[in-house]
Formats: sequence, C-alpha cells, structure tokens
Amino acid sequence: MPKKSFPLSKVYGLIEPGPVLLLTTARAGKANIMAMSWHTMLEFVPPLIACVVSNRDYSFSLLKASKECVINIPTVDIAEAVVRCGNSTGEKINKFEKFGLTPKPAKLVAPPLVDECYANLECRVVDTSMVSKYGLFVLEVVQAWIDPTVKSPRTIHHIGHGSFRVAGETIKLRSKMQ
Repeated sequence: MPKKSFPLSKVYGLIEPGPVLLLTTARAGKANIMAMSWHTMLEFVPPLIACVVSNRDYSFSLLKASKECVINIPTVDIAEAVVRCGNSTGEKINKFEKFGLTPKPAKLVAPPLVDECYANLECRVVDTSMVSKYGLFVLEVVQAWIDPTVKSPRTIHHIGHGSFRVAGETIKLRSKMQ
C-alpha cells in the first residue's frame, strides 16, 4: 500500500523522544511545575539532558534566572495531574496544592522533587547558548533518585493533540551497551 502525505504540524507526535516529564523550578521561595516532553539525552557521564522550555512558559524565566531544576518522571498513575499541570500556568496558582502533588526538598538544588514521581533528577543548567534562539537548555544531572519499589514504570508519552501512549512491555535484545 502506498504511503500518504502527513501534515507537518503533526510530525512531533511521531518522534517525541521520551516520557512526559514534570519540570520543577523555583525562585524566591516559590516553586512551579510544568509538563514537558521535548527533551533528549546528550551525554552519559556526566549525564547531560537537553530540554526545550518556551519563552512563553512561566518556567522559562524561573529556569533562566535560577539555572536549576528537577526533572521528575511520572507514571500513568498520576497522568491526570500531569496533564493539568501542562494545561495551566503556575504564575497565579500553586500547582502542587491545586493538583494534589507533594513537594519534597532536593539535596543539591532549590526546586523541589515531586514525591509522586518514580524518579527525580536534580539538574543544573550548564549551557544556555541556544536558549534565546530555540529555548533549549542543556542540563547536567547532579543527583538522581529512584523509587526501588517501582519495577516496571508505566510512563506516559505525548503523541499530540491530547493523546498519549503508555509504555508497557519491555523486551531484551542483545546489545553491546551496558
């Protein structure tokens, strides 16, 4: 069967790189949460992550000023709260309170961890050279946390226009990577 043309405005849904994340930022004692799915790994050691935060988002100014954040990796168990965080601004509301999420102090950065997430990555901004043009921040993970009781996390992956896929089956294939 021949392939058909696909709208360019929907391409991102084909290549979203990973799970939807909750990015926490803080400034002057006020914490914020934003949902984010535009991110990618850049390096293994030290772990470097690139992420896009639009200059239209409240989190942009917080991240740019503080140069610290926490990447929180949620599972499908809190998907509704994740979407609500993504559909609102923290400029006028406390998203932790509004959506029933629990802030926990981080060890090395000011923004809090989201306790309901199965993994949390404390990060510092190490490169802002593409922020003004693309909103792309390069983050170094300086501390990582994981809930050891979560054996097969069912992460959520945005595929566009309010649709998500849930990670499920894990397969093992021969690989030279360890």
